[in-house]
Amino acid sequence: MTTKRKTLWTRFDPGTRFEVSPAAAVPFRGTGETELEQFKTRLLRIALDEASDPEFYAPLRRAANEAAAAAWMTPFPLLFLPILFDEKAAAARRTFERAQSVRARSRRILKEAEVA
Repeated sequence: MTTKRKTLWTRFDPGTRFEVSPAAAVPFRGTGETELEQFKTRLLRIALDEASDPEFYAPLRRAANEAAAAAWMTPFPLLFLPILFDEKAAAARRTFERAQSVRARSRRILKEAEVA
C-alpha cells in the first residue's frame, strides 16, 4: 500500500494574530473550599459517631476525603458531597465487612490446622 504525502506550507501575514485564552478546568472557589471542608468534617463526625468498630474509622476518613475530592470537581460541591460520601462510605463498609469475614475464616482455618 502506497501513501501519498503532500506537504502543505502554511503562510500567515505578519498582521495575523490568534486570540488564545486559557480556560480553567475548575472555577476558582476560595471560600467554597473552606465550606466544603467544614461540611465534610460534619458528615464525617456523624458517620464516626454511628460506627461501632474503631477499625472502621480510617476507611471512613478515606471515604470522606475521596468524596470531597470528587465533589470539588462538580459545579455544586456542597450539593454533591453528601451523596458522594454516602456512596463512598457504603463501599468502604462492604469492603471492611468482607475483610472482617476473611479474617474470621482465616483464624478458624488456622485453629483447625493447629489442632490437626
